[in-house]
Amino acid sequence: MPRETFFHNLNDLKAELLTLGERANRTIADGVDALKTRDRVMAHALIRGDAELNRIRYAIEENCYRMIATQQPMASDLREIIAILLIAIELERIADHSKNLGEIVIHMGDEPLLKPLVDIPRMAAICQEMLSQSLDAFARRDADAGRAVCNRDDEIDNLYTQVFRELLTYIMEDSRTVTRALNLLFAAHNLERIGDRVTNIGERVIYAVTGRLEELNTERPE
Repeated sequence: MPRETFFHNLNDLKAELLTLGERANRTIADGVDALKTRDRVMAHALIRGDAELNRIRYAIEENCYRMIATQQPMASDLREIIAILLIAIELERIADHSKNLGEIVIHMGDEPLLKPLVDIPRMAAICQEMLSQSLDAFARRDADAGRAVCNRDDEIDNLYTQVFRELLTYIMEDSRTVTRALNLLFAAHNLERIGDRVTNIGERVIYAVTGRLEELNTERPE
């Protein structure tokens, strides 16, 4: 494969990855919007749309394997392809967490929200900001920007702790609120996991640029 063709294919891979990233980011907003408005139509659409994101992720993965096998890239080229592969996996899993928000909405049925949503939308907004920043860092090959994204994960963790404590108070005061409290806690947990996934993406950016594997978030999603 001539080098010109290789770089053309690599640029196509990057473009596909950024498209997947934009779509994954949109699922975060759709999931929280569906939860806030109790919109089951939006929730069902979010769940159905997950299959297309899976398809894009596997296409990217297959193209990465093909480039590695046929071109046998070395050094920074290989790191970039590996980073694309790993980031695509994280993006698909971010969409899975968003899909879980849709499933929560459907599971809740007509049951009213336990409380107005304040911190959960804040978590979602930070997740979206972090994801946009991580993809921009990848596109610009900016390791420092990737590291800055990872450092924001504490913002999400702190909000998750706040949500957990607040919901626990509701349960302790009235045991009849357990189911509704757990639904919101599960929603917050999925957003906390998205923050972990985005932190992983930031780490992949650092690896692609510097060749160093830095673990900036010790709590790894399974």
